[in-house]
Amino acid sequence: MRKAFVDTLCQLASDDPRIVLLTGDLGYMALEPFRERFPQRFLNAGVAEQNMIGVATGLAEAGFRPYAYSIAPFASLRPFEFIRNGPVAHKLPVRIVGMGAGFEYGYSGRTHYALEDIGALRTLPGLTLAIPADSAQAASAIRQTRDLPGPVYYSLGKDDTISVPGLNGRFELGQAQVVRQGGDIALVAMGSISQEAAIAAGKLAGYGIEATVVVVSSFHPDPEDHLAHILAPFRHAISVEAQTVSGGLGSLVATVIATRGLSCRLRVLGVATAPDGTSGLQMERWRKYGLDGDSILAAALCAVQGR
Repeated sequence: MRKAFVDTLCQLASDDPRIVLLTGDLGYMALEPFRERFPQRFLNAGVAEQNMIGVATGLAEAGFRPYAYSIAPFASLRPFEFIRNGPVAHKLPVRIVGMGAGFEYGYSGRTHYALEDIGALRTLPGLTLAIPADSAQAASAIRQTRDLPGPVYYSLGKDDTISVPGLNGRFELGQAQVVRQGGDIALVAMGSISQEAAIAAGKLAGYGIEATVVVVSSFHPDPEDHLAHILAPFRHAISVEAQTVSGGLGSLVATVIATRGLSCRLRVLGVATAPDGTSGLQMERWRKYGLDGDSILAAALCAVQGR
């Protein structure tokens, strides 16, 4: 999604001189198109993410539309207090770009994993969260949130090759996106791992089990009404996210089921234990924590078969 982000931001910036891009000394071989086209609107804040958010807050107060870019845990967790007391408290249009969702920086180890950013930032009312599942949806999300008066956090994957069948770039705040219809079980996914949920649904069909696949791509506003409508007919649902199981997508789905009195039984797939000292490719991490297509398939079979 990184290329989609830069290309879309360049297009928006060509029509809006208020757009400024800040980086925490990251984005090499990625952000150059913006820097070359708009050198006066590109700022390298250095390895100082808290200061970067502070500068972005001041720019927003002065009438600019700043986009602050860093690796996801450094863009969200390190400057959390600055986000809370700056753009959120003052309702300013700062755009925070967290790159490398979930395990995408797998070889860099647990310090670079973005497993808690969504759960942490969901505690801040007034901060819109956009978590696109693929590049086409990322471009739509950036465009559709460009004029929001308050702050936005984008959780973006690096991989530009991931594509979720049936999503077709659809994005709407407060709504989920249904990408496959089936009547036996609902698979509710968030972010790039939605592709694995779609793969699992395809394999389930070989067992005669038809799955609905739902992509949740935004919070604040939460898609509670839409999810309740989607989940109402189902006895079984599985949520899938490359996040810790507390505070993220699974928490939202569980809340919807409980507060709306649905008869749906939920299994939450996510990171339930603290990451160890090992590292590896994103797909290896997904397999390790039971989040790849085959693991989702196995969980769905157990759910439907009552195991």
